[in-house]
Amino acid sequence: MTMIRSFFAIVLSLFLVFTNSLPALAFCGFYVAKADTKLYNQASQVAIARADDRTILTMANDYQGEAKDFAMVVPVPTVLKKEQVKVANPTIMERLDAFSAPRLVEYFDANPCEPVREYKSFGLPLPSAAPAPIASNRSREQAQGVTVEAQFNVGEYDIVILSAKESGGLESWLQDNGYKIPNGAKDLLKPYIRQKLKFFVAKVNLEKFETSGFTKLRPIQIAYESPRFMLPIRLGMVNAQQAQDLIVYILSPKGRAEVANYRTVRIPSDVNIPQFVKGEFSDFYKSMFNTSYDREDRNVAFLEYAWNMGNCDPCSADPLNPDELKQAGVFWLEQPIGTNKPQPIWGGRRPMPMSSNVFITRLHVRYTRDKFPEDLMFQDTNNQENFQGRYVMQHPYLNESNCDAGKQYRAGLPKRFDQEAQTLSKLTGWKIEDIRKKLPTVNLADVSWYDRFRAYVR
Repeated sequence: MTMIRSFFAIVLSLFLVFTNSLPALAFCGFYVAKADTKLYNQASQVAIARADDRTILTMANDYQGEAKDFAMVVPVPTVLKKEQVKVANPTIMERLDAFSAPRLVEYFDANPCEPVREYKSFGLPLPSAAPAPIASNRSREQAQGVTVEAQFNVGEYDIVILSAKESGGLESWLQDNGYKIPNGAKDLLKPYIRQKLKFFVAKVNLEKFETSGFTKLRPIQIAYESPRFMLPIRLGMVNAQQAQDLIVYILSPKGRAEVANYRTVRIPSDVNIPQFVKGEFSDFYKSMFNTSYDREDRNVAFLEYAWNMGNCDPCSADPLNPDELKQAGVFWLEQPIGTNKPQPIWGGRRPMPMSSNVFITRLHVRYTRDKFPEDLMFQDTNNQENFQGRYVMQHPYLNESNCDAGKQYRAGLPKRFDQEAQTLSKLTGWKIEDIRKKLPTVNLADVSWYDRFRAYVR
């Protein structure tokens, strides 16, 4: 059997198996690279916009394969109606990812022989078709304990909402309707049935997909109200052969979100690393994450970013505009001043008259069945403290500086470079001997050393 992957390939879904750096002022950081989801081969992405008990959940689609073979099953807290399900802009996850990804920045030392200038920071911190036919044998469904609660089409997807009394019956219903359940699914379905959750089942309507003009399946977005602030990940573990990466973007009008039933740990940040990492940033971040993951016993959620989306420092991408925020599920934005056009009802309710502030939390979870026996439970907080995974290349001053301060500055560079090397080794597990071989050599007796160093930087 071939494991079919998609946007909830390991997250919410039970997959069904069928057949040249620019100069910058000393006080400003210049963004040069980011650790986005492209670093990971098996990373799923989910965006959750939530205020009070209302949630809009966007499931990104990284499905690779024939559209006819795509299908998914997602536990949901309530019976969803057609107006509560929509297809989302396929670029919205890319925008969230680009804005919140951990980033590499570079700073430039000032001339040590010149007096230090003070700069105004402007409030930012200084650096440090008709639905597919469904089996309609009501007696058979009743015997299985499965009820078709709703059935409709949205975009290129045919949607069915199911309830079930026992996992064996649900397994039989899915098999009778062309879904093959991987081994172990039956047991993982039981907890959701005990919690009286419903099951969101989606397939691709090939006729609609072929006429849609899209070459890839678009994200699915669902809206619901429930006091449960959670993300069911256990079903996706059925097909997991190894640890899986999950990136969760939580959008809130309040502040930072955290995982309630596992520890939330900040990713190592605000450290100076050698300049050569600029050309190896992907390898650096993956190695650093692996090291942090092992040190935390592989059962924590890492905070990679937390910020009000109205600004950023430094910016790896422009903040999302109001239209993009709405596409991401943000439903509490106020109606624009001077317009009388009524706001559309999304999921049966009009947007809440709340603050237009949007705070984003980016959580990175790498999980396995043995280390994450429970679904992810979240809690939102009023904490609006900014945080970002941020790694700094501090370029030394490259011109001659013959004053006493300049000589002291230059004399201290070898120690500084070695401290950066030791930091890099500690973060990544890379051998310090190998790192030191890549460091520049500073000849303190040669006033033209900076020419060789400049060549190294280039």
